[in-house]
Amino acid sequence: MGVRKRERAEAIKEANKSLAFGKLNNCPTSPRKMRLVADLVRGQKVGHALNILRFSQKDASRKLEILVRSVLANWQAKNPDASMEDAGLFIKEIRVDGGMMLKRLRPAPQGRAHRIRKRSNHVTVVLGQTDNTQVNS
Repeated sequence: MGVRKRERAEAIKEANKSLAFGKLNNCPTSPRKMRLVADLVRGQKVGHALNILRFSQKDASRKLEILVRSVLANWQAKNPDASMEDAGLFIKEIRVDGGMMLKRLRPAPQGRAHRIRKRSNHVTVVLGQTDNTQVNS
């Protein structure tokens, strides 16, 4: 690894230490269905996003609600003396990527077989703070 690449990697690691983020890997829901729910809460305040996820009818919203609560706990662990209401937390970034795919075969007429792809996804959530209420950590 070159010097510039190593320095850039260390700078990214230092920037990530100040962020509160969480990942959900290999969630057994198709990425398209999870993106529908993720688009509902992108850019919302954390309290409002949790309400949206709690009362949504989609199954993916339950898994995403657990992830947002986990990210909120990560933020509180990094800032034990700060309160969530005063910090102005919002969902800065939410990214849904395709995960591993289970490939299965389903019998079809006349001795053929059709491929079934059981998709999964990876979800990454990053919390941000409004600029006027930065908490020193």
